[in-house]
Amino acid sequence: MVLIVFGLFLVGGCISFVKQGLPKSVIALLAVGAFFSIAAGVLKIG
Repeated sequence: MVLIVFGLFLVGGCISFVKQGLPKSVIALLAVGAFFSIAAGVLKIG
């Protein structure tokens, strides 16, 4: 559960970084981290 919440926090960070116009590489790295965090949380539940 904690990993899913952390992943959603990272997704919010991605959205914020897009609005601020940060480099795409930083946004992509954060998005990958968010994806893996949410995926790990879902797999841990199941």
